[in-house]
Amino acid sequence: MSATSSVTAKSPATYDVVVVGAGFAGMYMLHRLRGQGMTARVFEQGSGVGGTWYWNRYPGARCDVESMQYSYSFSEELQQEWDWSERYAPQPEILKYANHVADRFDLRKDIQFDTPVERVVFDETTNLWSITTSDGKTVSAKFVVLATGCLSNARMPDIKGLDQFKGKVYHTGHWPHEAVDFTGQRVAVIGTGSSGIQSVPVIAEQASHLTVFQRTANFSIPARNASLSDAERQQFRDNYPEIRRFAREVARNGIYTEMPDRGALDDGDNERRAKYEARWQRGGLTFMSVYNNLALDKAANDTAADFVREKIAEIVKDPETARLLQPNNHPIGSKRICIDTDYFATFNRANVTLVDIKSNPIEEITANAVRVADKDYEVDALVLATGFDAMTGSVAKIDIKGRGGQTLSQKWAAGPRTYLGLMSAGFPNLFVITGPGSPSVLSNMIVSIEQHVDWITDCLVYMRDRGLATMEASVDAEDKWVDHVNEVAAATLYPQANSWYMGANVPGKPRIFMPYIGGVGPYRKICNDVAAKGYEGFVMARAEAPRKVAVS
Repeated sequence: MSATSSVTAKSPATYDVVVVGAGFAGMYMLHRLRGQGMTARVFEQGSGVGGTWYWNRYPGARCDVESMQYSYSFSEELQQEWDWSERYAPQPEILKYANHVADRFDLRKDIQFDTPVERVVFDETTNLWSITTSDGKTVSAKFVVLATGCLSNARMPDIKGLDQFKGKVYHTGHWPHEAVDFTGQRVAVIGTGSSGIQSVPVIAEQASHLTVFQRTANFSIPARNASLSDAERQQFRDNYPEIRRFAREVARNGIYTEMPDRGALDDGDNERRAKYEARWQRGGLTFMSVYNNLALDKAANDTAADFVREKIAEIVKDPETARLLQPNNHPIGSKRICIDTDYFATFNRANVTLVDIKSNPIEEITANAVRVADKDYEVDALVLATGFDAMTGSVAKIDIKGRGGQTLSQKWAAGPRTYLGLMSAGFPNLFVITGPGSPSVLSNMIVSIEQHVDWITDCLVYMRDRGLATMEASVDAEDKWVDHVNEVAAATLYPQANSWYMGANVPGKPRIFMPYIGGVGPYRKICNDVAAKGYEGFVMARAEAPRKVAVS
């Protein structure tokens, strides 16, 4: 390019911050940046806001955190005005809430929809990021914030013959936006993680026959979902200050509940069983917080696991089906525990069959059947409840190049490496919201999202006020944090499960425990202490003054 043309060529738009993703993290990030007078642009690959809740529209999809807690806390008016209809909000209602937030705070004007980000490259001479989108356009930004979500990159299974199937194929993570009616159809659901457990009872009510292909049985607790009364909503609203404080500072998982004062073996058999029964009847994720050592001590964990296995045997009438549905290869809670509505009871229906593909994997999918152990299960539709390339998959889809042209995928080839789950050494001014190395998926995600967004915003203001141009994690701080994350995980039962926390659901993905299990409250204190010490462990620098060139 000639000197003349380089001057006349239109320069790309430059923003203070480019945010990738318009889910709950991206929307709140945009709101906070605006409040500081910073210019920002959000790129979203979907056609609307909502992130996980925009893509996951499968039958029965709902949050596993109670809706009065799975909500933003940054606006008192917002949390007082929005009426959640049920204890656990269904997907359409969560998406409606996300759209309400986008409209209420006028966020859409700074969000570009239907625009995946394909490339993000750091220019070491200008200290700017160059962001290229799917439409071929490029913008520049001082900072990039990845709000790409932990569960938004659906994983398609590698099954022989899948592309030969003549019927409809659906993935729970990429469900059609129009209603799907399975009435009168023979349906196969492959996978029994959270999306399978939620969708199976709903599909069974429609399908002429439902065949569920299970590789790994999962622990699931009844949700006991119900409509919320005005009085129940008001009780939450009146106590929000304490509920939010507790979730941020005290609760390990960001969920308000009673804190246990003893271990499972400190009670006698009858008292312990009564406590489990009370939590089973109450329903929900708080089943695991009845005792304080269920994630630490295998003998204690066994008491809870045995209780749930006994419940499954009580509910499921066929002994062989009940046996297959009883998890026995991982401690309870070491995979994200599921909550359900009539999942186990669904296998008592005459039109539902469970097929074990642990002992006999799927051989292939033919034009109209799923073949297992030389037997063809004829079906009209396939539902793939095969989960996500969690925590890193959405980031890995983007070609991100930092210092020296190193890609983030290259750096994370042996497993993700971050400092605090917020930044990765060698990638200046690039932040990740709820990234690997932070509590993220082990917590109430909105509590963790708000904490990260607030921390990042405060950091950007700190840099602006001091004329700092770049910030990045030091290699030493990153190494120490990765060691700490693994050390804390190793003291628990979590690594004993082949879970998506470990990347075990993705063939070839390194087995590393990705989230920080030390607890939401302790993690927040660590982050606050780092900031109070002038962002200890991060390297900050001013822009280099332009060099004077001698003129002859």
